[in-house]
Amino acid sequence: MTMMRADFAQLPVLYSFRRCPYAMRARLALRSAGITVELREVVLKDKAPEFLAASPSATVPCLVLPGAPAIDESLDIMVWSLRQSDPEDLLDPPIGTLDDMLDLIAELDGPFKRSLDRYKYETRFSDADPVEERNKAGRFLEKLDALLKGRPWLFGDRPSLADLASLPFVRQFANVDREWFDGQDWPDLIGWLDRFLESRRFSAIMTRYPKWKAGDPTTLFAA
Repeated sequence: MTMMRADFAQLPVLYSFRRCPYAMRARLALRSAGITVELREVVLKDKAPEFLAASPSATVPCLVLPGAPAIDESLDIMVWSLRQSDPEDLLDPPIGTLDDMLDLIAELDGPFKRSLDRYKYETRFSDADPVEERNKAGRFLEKLDALLKGRPWLFGDRPSLADLASLPFVRQFANVDREWFDGQDWPDLIGWLDRFLESRRFSAIMTRYPKWKAGDPTTLFAA
C-alpha cells in the first residue's frame, strides 16, 4: 500500500530487500503480529544514505523504532514483533519451548547458513567444495525432516517462530538446484516448504517495491 507522505512519524520504519531471507523472516513476523510499518526497499548495491545512517551493520533488515535504537538483527526483529502481539502463539509452540526453537534457529543461522553460502556462492570462497557444503547443509535438513514426521510444522500442529525463521533459508537452499532438492528423501521437508510457497502468508510478503529514496510516497507494509 503506497500513500502520499503525511504524518507517519510514529510508525516504525523497516528497511528491507525483497529477496533477502533475513528480511523475509522479519516481514513474516511483522505481518503475523499485525504491526504496520513504513517499508523502504533497499538496493544492496546502492544503499540509501538514510539506511546506512540507521543500520549499525549496514545490512537488511533494519527496523527503526520511534525514540528507540534500531533493531538490525532479523531474529531480534521477529521476537520484538511477536512480543508486541502474537495472535498465532508463534513464541509458544505446542511441542517444546521457546528455548528449543532458539537452539534450532541458532544451528540454522550458524553451521547451516555457512554451508548454504559456500554451496550457493561457491565462487566467493576459493576453498569451498560445493558438493561437500551441500551435503553438510543437507544433514541439518534431514534433522528438520525428522522433526516434521507426523506433523505439519516443526514444533507441532501449527506454525511457530522456528518455522517462519527457517523457511526463507530452506527456500534459498532449494532454489540453488530444485531438481536435486526434490530428488532427496525428505518428503516431509519438501511438503512443508511447498505448502509455505503456495500460501497466502508467503505471497503477502513478496510484493515487489521500487527502490526507496528520500521524498518518495510512504509505502505501508501491513497485515
